[in-house]
Amino acid sequence: MTVPTPTPDGGRVQLALNVDDLAEAVAFYTKLFGTPPAKQRPGYANFAVAQPPLKLVLLENPGQGGTLNHLGVEVPNTAVVHSEIARLSGEGLFTDEEMGTTCCFATQDKVWVTGPGGERWEVYTVLADSQVFGVSPGHPLATETAGGVCCGATAEEPTSSCC
Repeated sequence: MTVPTPTPDGGRVQLALNVDDLAEAVAFYTKLFGTPPAKQRPGYANFAVAQPPLKLVLLENPGQGGTLNHLGVEVPNTAVVHSEIARLSGEGLFTDEEMGTTCCFATQDKVWVTGPGGERWEVYTVLADSQVFGVSPGHPLATETAGGVCCGATAEEPTSSCC
């Protein structure tokens, strides 16, 4: 996949981290990248870092701090998500599509693939802001904190994997 040049509406790599203490992590990453969070809700924060072009997502999951939650690529629109579905499927990769899903305080169209080490990658576009953490089709209702079940997680996998 060719990652688009960063634009105001997308085109950047996403890194989602589990953190033990959201307030402490927000303070650290604000200093590290010199920018405050673009969005902050209970148990969740994201940063739209201009340089380097990065969407940093922090998910409060006590006891899991310092671990990778998932990776992603934010793209500018649904057409790019659909073209990635076709391309990834054509490469023989199993894709898990979620269109119009609400996850991590945003309504999104996305596709998931899993890397050889079990790492989850999403290619997604944000359609609209949301006041709730999320509900993913075919998955249980999430709580309004990042520890809930959302977007590809199951009751057996309590850490969230969405953004």
